[in-house]
Amino acid sequence: MTSGHRREHDLLGNREIPADAYWGVHTLRAAENFPITGTSISGYPHLIDALAAVKEAAARANADLGLLAPEQAEAIVAACREIRDGHLHDQFIVDVIQGGAGTSTNMNANEVIANRALELLGHSKGDYARLHPNEHVNLGQSTNDVYPTAVKIATVSAVRELLAAMTVLREAFAAKAEEFRDVLKMGRTQLQDAVPMTLGQEFSAYAVMLEEDQSRLAEAVTLVHEINLGATAIGTGLNAPKGYAEAARRHLAEITGLPLVTAANLVEATQDCGAFVHLSGVLKRIAVKLSKSCNDLRLLSSGPRAGLAEINLPPVQAGSSIMPGKVNPVIPEVVNQVAFEVIGNDVTITMAAEAGQLQLNAFEPIILHALSESITHLGAACRTLAERCVRGITANTETLRESVQNSIGLVTALNPHIGYTAATAIAKEALASGRGVAELVLERGLLPADRLAALLRPEEIAGAGGGRT
Repeated sequence: MTSGHRREHDLLGNREIPADAYWGVHTLRAAENFPITGTSISGYPHLIDALAAVKEAAARANADLGLLAPEQAEAIVAACREIRDGHLHDQFIVDVIQGGAGTSTNMNANEVIANRALELLGHSKGDYARLHPNEHVNLGQSTNDVYPTAVKIATVSAVRELLAAMTVLREAFAAKAEEFRDVLKMGRTQLQDAVPMTLGQEFSAYAVMLEEDQSRLAEAVTLVHEINLGATAIGTGLNAPKGYAEAARRHLAEITGLPLVTAANLVEATQDCGAFVHLSGVLKRIAVKLSKSCNDLRLLSSGPRAGLAEINLPPVQAGSSIMPGKVNPVIPEVVNQVAFEVIGNDVTITMAAEAGQLQLNAFEPIILHALSESITHLGAACRTLAERCVRGITANTETLRESVQNSIGLVTALNPHIGYTAATAIAKEALASGRGVAELVLERGLLPADRLAALLRPEEIAGAGGGRT
């Protein structure tokens, strides 16, 4: 042992560990073996908190069953609570993408907790004869029930933050829907003039789409509350004493505040990643619809003089290194890119779930990584879109008014009042002459001016509600 180091031993032999490190030999080998993303699990705080919660619950369950000495259990619990309070996260150094079904992550947690517990007991790091990462911290457990359970708890926590971010964006769209409730414009189908509507109705649709997706996401995450803690290696519960699974679940539910349930069939639960696939599908749904809304914002704000120019997005930065005065829709663009990422992550999660073999899926690390990126980035995208774009949108009311007056689609709204034949003739002449529909209707005496004005009021022409959400 060299100065400033301690020696630890594992299946492959001895290695020297920095004396001040809370991680040990298993973590060291994993850090060497998986230089994949350059992002350690410390970059996923929800996962670290969840791992600490699982280990605390296990220690409390083992203490209840008389399998851990009280002082050992208390030290493990205290170490876990420190981690959940934000301490020692920098000691979780293994790469998030790793072989071994999450064993490296589990052992990183076991070693950090064991060494901190040893300190709390007044012993040196690495003095595993007194408290061991496997024999005590991992007692009654396997990576194959610890890691999936921790991933699920981390996912639930992350989804809560995403739901809150979606609420921020939904409320921003709803506020604009109310602001623009009387602003008349032309609706379009297949990029062609359709029938009049209000800009408020257009923005109301974006708010409602988000509200629907929040409901679907809340439903999907309920499936993630089913855990397999107590299953140990393959679901048979080998080496976990009678009563451990329920005790651990009870303690974990108390620690996390989540309504966790133990899977009815632990063999099935240990190999099945269906809940993650389902949740990822909902995230993809959110991404697709959010991207569609951003496509609309970019199109509606195109211009400022050679495009639709119906709305103005708030300028947030100069748009070009060569074209002076150009401002681009950079906020919707970045949200589009997040959506593309989420859709790709869904493919990754699908393939990882499908690739599981027999009694275990070895690919949950990439599922964790992809899910976490999708959830976290979607949340950031929602808040950014709300705060840096939607709240500052303004309407070009004059452009919108002229588009309605000049659109052939306006005749559709008048069809019930002047008849289909007359409406067709008006549409044909308006298209050929470039004159407005309303102008031609008045010229031909098809409707009196006051009646026409009443029919073209926003609340009349756009239907009931006027864009309310």
